[in-house]
Amino acid sequence: MTSRLPGFHKLSAKERRAILSRETGVPEADLEGLERPLPHAIRDGLVESVVGSLEIPVGIATNFTVNGRDVLVPMAVEESSVVAAASHGAKIARKRGGFTARASAPVMVGQVMLVDVPDLGVAQRNLYATASTLAELAHRATGSLAARGGGYRGFHVRTLDSAAGKLLVVHVLVDVRDAMGANAVNAVAEAVAPHLADVTGGRAVLRILSNLADERTVRAQAVFDVDELGGPDVAQDVVRAWAFADADPYRAATHNKGVMNGIDAVALATANDWRAVEAGAHAWAARTGRYRSLTRYWIGEEGHLHGEIELPLALGVVGGVTKAHPAAQAALRILGVKTAGELAEIAASVGLAQNLAALRALAAEGIQQGHMRLHAYNLALQAGVPPERADEVVAAMLEAGEPTARKAAEVWARMGSSGGGSPRTS
Repeated sequence: MTSRLPGFHKLSAKERRAILSRETGVPEADLEGLERPLPHAIRDGLVESVVGSLEIPVGIATNFTVNGRDVLVPMAVEESSVVAAASHGAKIARKRGGFTARASAPVMVGQVMLVDVPDLGVAQRNLYATASTLAELAHRATGSLAARGGGYRGFHVRTLDSAAGKLLVVHVLVDVRDAMGANAVNAVAEAVAPHLADVTGGRAVLRILSNLADERTVRAQAVFDVDELGGPDVAQDVVRAWAFADADPYRAATHNKGVMNGIDAVALATANDWRAVEAGAHAWAARTGRYRSLTRYWIGEEGHLHGEIELPLALGVVGGVTKAHPAAQAALRILGVKTAGELAEIAASVGLAQNLAALRALAAEGIQQGHMRLHAYNLALQAGVPPERADEVVAAMLEAGEPTARKAAEVWARMGSSGGGSPRTS
């Protein structure tokens, strides 16, 4: 298959699904889960007191090559320009081989907070002395994970000075395989808490996973062709824009928001917990004590722009809503992923592509110009302009300096009356 689909954005949704089916091998009937309303039975099982549902568009980002494989990426997002920007960033990277990415083992952290510990030093020694008992309890709680190659992976001990006094915190590490893993990790934390309280002489208060999944990270890299970027000056300005974000938390907040525009959209399309992903990413960005950029850029010896991203990314392809939601299942089939690690590698690559496209727009033309064109395009479609004629209407609107719904309708009516095409009546 190929992810290089020129003109894809100009087609109807039905035509796009036909191409998706052709390129991915997923039957068109299976892709209808992206179009059908969510059944009442599924909605009622996902959240309490259901009164309806909010539809979020799912677009397809093109041009992606990740670890040598072309991939079409479903992205669920309501903000215009996100899918287009990701596709554009991927196109620039494509000329130099696309993205290479590597996910670590899917190890999640469960925390048990212990209070009223009489002697922190003695408590820590007791914990390490009874490590085999802790391991046995944790293994029992992981159930079938061990049979799939996952399960308990060890523990860390931390002491904290807090507003509530001295705390002893035990991190229990669990390899959750292809799940996001919250339920498995919480089960292990609950199972070992009584033992931890017993050997420390304290009391276990909290037993819960951490969304700072710093044992479960992914790194993606790419080389962005300097000519595709717009020249050496643009490449250098992208590096300067990144350096600004890395040095200034005010800029970094917006910079990283752009990264997460891409990653969250992939997480949402696959029914993963994007809120957990957001929390972990921003905590990771502040791990040095100062909030910094999630990405890094530099000019290589050959003159091209190099970029990389590293962050914790807890995504799953089995269990929970991901398994129950027909649209999520369709998205995973389009992606062609079999493991949580593969999904994380693609999501990180999308985040890097998204960020690069935003920095290039800022450095080369200003972000507003690109946003305004996409806004005008959406207005043209709302006015009934066919996708294949929308670019003409957009050009006329922008030339007139009036990107409004009224202007779109006026331009399209004039084009129809002059023989340029017939306005649609519905």
